[in-house]
Amino acid sequence: MKKLLSGLLLPCLLFISTFAIPTVRAENPPTNDLERGKAIAFDRNAGNCLACHAIDDGELPGNSGPPLMQMALRFPDRDVLRAQIWDATVRNPNTVMPPYGKHKILSDEELDLVVDYLLTL
Repeated sequence: MKKLLSGLLLPCLLFISTFAIPTVRAENPPTNDLERGKAIAFDRNAGNCLACHAIDDGELPGNSGPPLMQMALRFPDRDVLRAQIWDATVRNPNTVMPPYGKHKILSDEELDLVVDYLLTL
């Protein structure tokens, strides 16, 4: 039985790895702040916004959070959006959104870059 399981494990892992979601590629570094903000938001190891939110050109978006669109209309005050990303539990104690600033998931600079990018959506 052990041999059968170990014989199946490697092919399964190889199959699953073909569907791995790429993060920001070093060969195409972002060239401006909005691109940097987008790269952070899309990076599965950083902002990871696509895990929960649909974004217009994002691949494999989640649907547990609201779609990120018309953000400037929804958040006319930039500081309110930044505070939401910093710690969403302030407005909604039951949220599942990680407190990106409070828990230092993103640096202040990264947080600002993401906010600036989101306001373009």
